[in-house]
Amino acid sequence: MRKTTKSLVAITCAAVAFAAAGCGTTSENTGQAQPQDPTKNCQGPDGKYTIGMSQANLAEPYRVRMDDDIRKAAQKVPQFEDVQFSDAAKDNSKQVTDVENFITKQVDLLMISPNEAAPLTDVVRKAYNQGIPVVVLDRKVDGDAYTTYIGADNVAIGKQAGEFFKNTLLPQGGKIVQIKGLSGSTPAAEREEGFQQGIAGSKIEIVATADGEWERSVGQQKMDALLKAHPDIQAVYSQNDPMAEGAWLAAQAANRPDLKFVGIDGLPIPSGGIKAVEEGRLQATNLYPTGGAEAVEAAKKLLVDCQQVPKTQTLGTELITKDNAAQVYDRLNQG
Repeated sequence: MRKTTKSLVAITCAAVAFAAAGCGTTSENTGQAQPQDPTKNCQGPDGKYTIGMSQANLAEPYRVRMDDDIRKAAQKVPQFEDVQFSDAAKDNSKQVTDVENFITKQVDLLMISPNEAAPLTDVVRKAYNQGIPVVVLDRKVDGDAYTTYIGADNVAIGKQAGEFFKNTLLPQGGKIVQIKGLSGSTPAAEREEGFQQGIAGSKIEIVATADGEWERSVGQQKMDALLKAHPDIQAVYSQNDPMAEGAWLAAQAANRPDLKFVGIDGLPIPSGGIKAVEEGRLQATNLYPTGGAEAVEAAKKLLVDCQQVPKTQTLGTELITKDNAAQVYDRLNQG
């Protein structure tokens, strides 16, 4: 009897699997990226288009600036009548829902800066496999189910920061702490990897690492604890400027004006990292462009010009210190 029952179960399961395979022929169910014509929604200059932009959160000034850059660039493209923005507020489930809503609305193109890679991969693949061109910004998803990825090289940026520590900030070595971004986001891992490459061969020791979730307030809290556990540190490597500023506030409260701080982003705004370098709170920051204007340009090529775009578009970076901060700030705000 037991053997017969097992056989029936096996037959039933096989039948269900076969039916699922037969019914699930739509490409989004395959778990793989399907070949797409990314220009299929192109109607030329006479078309009118709806774009959905799914943002990971708006707690970070960098992401507010990214959305602003997209709005500003889209206003210059008359065919982009409707650009809709959503804020996932650091919630992966909400961002999945946000993207599902854009799919339901049948947007002509999806832009997304994922909160974390793995949880957003399936829904981005679903959009892509349904024929929606997908522009991924800043943070990546797993696999290749997207039309183009636009972002700076986070490994190179981390290495650039590490080399500044090794060659300029702590040439004799020393103890430092690292404040990372959200652990499940790709820039956090890549900026750590690059930094390790940059300090290789030096006597710099990372005595502790904390997850600051990309936010100033969290960075301040984590730095307060780090200072208590490691009072002999000399510097802080922060994976973005807001966390660096939070760490600086914690150091001031702990009467540690001797500590040195390096961040990443270099936003050209009054509250951004470039001004923090100019004013002496940070010793350096590393430019990390938002890619907003480039995302709109990619959308224009795909939807208006009927042109292909590269699979990866790597944005440039530069080290910003007190020597060049004012010039970089002015240059980035031109136009």
